[in-house]
Amino acid sequence: MTKEEQNYMKTGTTTVGIVCKEGVVLAADKRATAGFLILDKKAEKIHKITDNLAVTIAGTVSDIQLLIRVARSELNLKQIRKGEEITVKEAANLMGRLVYSNIRKFSVIPGVSHFILGGKDSTGFYIYDLFPDGTVTLIDDYVSSGSGSVMAFGVLDTMFKKNMSIDEGVKLATTAINAALQRDAASGEGIDVATITKDGFKKVFSKELIIKI
Repeated sequence: MTKEEQNYMKTGTTTVGIVCKEGVVLAADKRATAGFLILDKKAEKIHKITDNLAVTIAGTVSDIQLLIRVARSELNLKQIRKGEEITVKEAANLMGRLVYSNIRKFSVIPGVSHFILGGKDSTGFYIYDLFPDGTVTLIDDYVSSGSGSVMAFGVLDTMFKKNMSIDEGVKLATTAINAALQRDAASGEGIDVATITKDGFKKVFSKELIIKI
């Protein structure tokens, strides 16, 4: 692997998922990096999969984009074949298998991808942590991913409460991401926040941080 390819792999981000009483909250920063270079100041790191499912992303962008496209297609086909709603657990297990297969195939550039999946089905609201090795973990409170997750977890550990309202969850997610923006060099430029409630997926907050020189 060349020095340029190694730098390309030094990506970073901060994403957060929070389980609330009436739904789930997903949040992320807006900076995309390659080593010490900021490639994108308006990166979208919360992606809608279906009307009731969405993921946050961290890792190698090309692999992430491919896995999201495959997941959307597979879930749509699965729903058509079943003739009924896909559960969040089914979606998590499908994406977990995709991540597992992707990380174990030979590649000059390792396809590292970390997703936080949030969604709703007929049984409730759920968040799953889809770790880069393919591990699928059900989260009953909160989770964070990326290089700024250490800072975000400090806020979440301190301020999270069971059965928070969606508004409280949005404020907490924003505070957690902001903490990472202050200390993690690979996170920055702004904050995006989305919710999944009984009404489905909704982008509720987007703020760019403009720095003038």
